[in-house]
Amino acid sequence: MNQKPTKNYQSTSLQNWLLAGGVIVLAVFPLVFVRGKYGGSDDQAKKAITEIQPGYKPWFNHLFEPASSEISSLLFASQAAMGAGVVGYVIGLYKGRSQSRQQSDNKSSE
Repeated sequence: MNQKPTKNYQSTSLQNWLLAGGVIVLAVFPLVFVRGKYGGSDDQAKKAITEIQPGYKPWFNHLFEPASSEISSLLFASQAAMGAGVVGYVIGLYKGRSQSRQQSDNKSSE
C-alpha cells in the first residue's frame, strides 16, 4: 500500500512551502513595520466605557491579577496553545478513526 511520489507530490510540496512562507511574512510584517503600542481589547473596552460613562463602576473585580502584562500575555498564550492542542488532538482522533473504518471497509469488500 506504499504510494510512490508523483508530479502532484512536488506541486503540493511547493504549495506547502509557499503557504508557510506567506504565514511567516504575515506574522513578521506587523512586528517590523507597524510602530506603536500593542494593547488588548480589554484596554480598548475600558477606555470606551469611561468615555461614554465616566462614573461607571464594574460589577465585580478580577479573582486573580497577574503581576505584569508579560505574565498576562504568557497565560493567554498558554491557554491558546492548550486549546489548539485539544482541537488538533480531536481532529487527529476523528481522522484516524475515519481512515481505520475505510481500511476495514476496503478489506471486507475484497
